[in-house]
Amino acid sequence: MIPIFESILPIFLIVLLGVALKRVPFIDQSVWPGLETLGYYLFFPALLFLTLATADFSSLELGTVSLVALLAVMVMAGLTLALHPLARAAEMTNARYTSLFQTSTRWNAFVALAIAERLSGATGLAIVALVMAVIIIPINLINVSVLVWYGTGVRSISMLVKRTAGNPLIIACVAGLLVNALPFAIYPPLEQAMDLIARASLGLNLLMVGAGLILNDALRPGPAVLSGTVLKLIIYPMVMTGLALVFGLSGESALILVLCASVPTAMNGYVLARQMGGDTRLYAATATVQTAASFLTIPAVLWAAAAVLG
Repeated sequence: MIPIFESILPIFLIVLLGVALKRVPFIDQSVWPGLETLGYYLFFPALLFLTLATADFSSLELGTVSLVALLAVMVMAGLTLALHPLARAAEMTNARYTSLFQTSTRWNAFVALAIAERLSGATGLAIVALVMAVIIIPINLINVSVLVWYGTGVRSISMLVKRTAGNPLIIACVAGLLVNALPFAIYPPLEQAMDLIARASLGLNLLMVGAGLILNDALRPGPAVLSGTVLKLIIYPMVMTGLALVFGLSGESALILVLCASVPTAMNGYVLARQMGGDTRLYAATATVQTAASFLTIPAVLWAAAAVLG
């Protein structure tokens, strides 16, 4: 387990640096929204596009990997929906429930990509990018639908369609897969220019993960925060491991799938909660606790999965 821990340590050191930089007085706080926008619309889409466009999928079990990733999302969504009567019995408002749902089903691709690159290099990046390409549309549709049903914000089917179709991450994944299927490669100077942009993506986005964490509410986590943390960091990896076993996946592909399930929730769900009537305070607290706890749970989960999946 120590080698896994040491592989993950640099990622969390960058996240901690983001926490520190957000709080130092000599950095203008107005810089963070601009960096977040630049990363969301340029750096991270460039990384996804280039990874998928140049990936060699010939050695991967594409159909099985995609099916297991998609089924895991559906199982976690169904499980969390089944908890709604218990949430109501515990007098949890619908707004708080939507944040519990989001933090239990979303996963932070920035962290997953960074760790996958450390563990498996280009192959790990390709697997995570493939999983993103498969689940990014359904996972957003599911979460937006739950917010529409249970949230208190403005509800509109046209907004749902617009958000999905205009998502730069979705566009980058689809474009990368289409280019990968073409019989010719990307023009080398263009590929090199995109590679220079993509290299900045992981470090920048890990800094943004740290900068987005809110510590005050996370110091005294309540039942909702702890429930979301257990569902995301423990139950989700268990579901992914079980499905990988059922479908006969093993080795590197299976381990990277479990990694995707074991990382903390995505920070972009906070924006969605704010715009569609979710509980942003609960979301931020849960994301912070998950990120801190995952420093210990990810190595443990990967070690256990490696022993089970081989």
